[in-house]
Amino acid sequence: MNNIPENSVFSLKTLTSINNIPSEEWDCLNATGYPFVMHDFLAALEDSKCVGGDTGWDILHLCVYDEYLNLRGAMPHYLKYHSYGEYIFDHSWANAYERSGLAYYPKSLSAVPFTPVPGPRLMTLEGDIKAKQALFGGMQTIIENNNLSSAHINFIDTNDLTAARNNSWLIREGLQFHWHNQDYDSFDQFLEYLTSRKRKNIRKEREFIQKSGIKFEHLTGGNIKPIHWDIFYQCYLATIEKKWGGAYLTRMFFESLSSNIADKILLVLAYDQGTPIAGALNFMGSDALYGRNWGGLRDMPFLHFETCYYQAIDFAIKMGLKRVEAGAQGLHKVPRGYLPSKTYSAHKILNPQFQEAIIRFLKQEALQNQEEALYIAKASPYKKI
Repeated sequence: MNNIPENSVFSLKTLTSINNIPSEEWDCLNATGYPFVMHDFLAALEDSKCVGGDTGWDILHLCVYDEYLNLRGAMPHYLKYHSYGEYIFDHSWANAYERSGLAYYPKSLSAVPFTPVPGPRLMTLEGDIKAKQALFGGMQTIIENNNLSSAHINFIDTNDLTAARNNSWLIREGLQFHWHNQDYDSFDQFLEYLTSRKRKNIRKEREFIQKSGIKFEHLTGGNIKPIHWDIFYQCYLATIEKKWGGAYLTRMFFESLSSNIADKILLVLAYDQGTPIAGALNFMGSDALYGRNWGGLRDMPFLHFETCYYQAIDFAIKMGLKRVEAGAQGLHKVPRGYLPSKTYSAHKILNPQFQEAIIRFLKQEALQNQEEALYIAKASPYKKI
């Protein structure tokens, strides 16, 4: 496909592989170094066959050029033939389309595959509004010219919400749980801000792991070797098979990360007397630590909390990071210091009847999210000031 939005000085080019554009050119649009839209991260997904081929993620990244053929904007983009691996759940929308005899798939999707992390999707030089308009227009042109049901931008950056609304995209709200660093100098200082009961519970959990003799290793950059990825992949597969039965990510994907963006990775491995039993994969941004994947080879009380949450907080405090984003869902994170944070996605629905139905759905869902956030706020683990 090669579409040009109407009434625009820009031209739109589609890429069937991220490798069709030099990494330096693409990454110039990612000023903050946000890890999940880096050229090397997207290339790792493609090169390891996690997307493309018969995965249901047809690669179609969008690039916007000005009249001088300078790259002004880009976005990770796919044609999706299902809704798995997105974490913005629209299965009910797809079912409604099918009951009406209409095809919901394929759909146009701007997202980072298997990565429910808010951040930039419409990448432009210096926040170029016109380039963002061209990207919105480009997605709409794709669905109109190819008779697709819809276009979606998952976990859109909050800075782009106004532009999305101005382009008549529907906004959907969600909730995640993030930990915020109040310039703590230690984990113990963080605990002092919690209520007595929550503080005691966390100390009890950490003491159980410590007394069990579990040791943790933090690996970044060149310290991550193939043997470490072997360990982590075993942990990842063990947990995936227990819960869902299908692994989206391949062994090759994880090792590709070491080849390309190892300096953005924190790999936490847990050992019992030298035997690996669990691991957590985190990515580092300019001011945040992003928890992405976890796995355990043994069932042990509090092992998940320590490996994923407390080790991440420890690291964030040490490195002066402002927050830890622990991925999708999980009310169990709240007693451990992670508070609700709104997330957003943007949606363009072509069918007028379905658009009206989805507008009603989103209004009701937003009310439910608001009620849930208020309920969670009352259960905050932090002392009232």
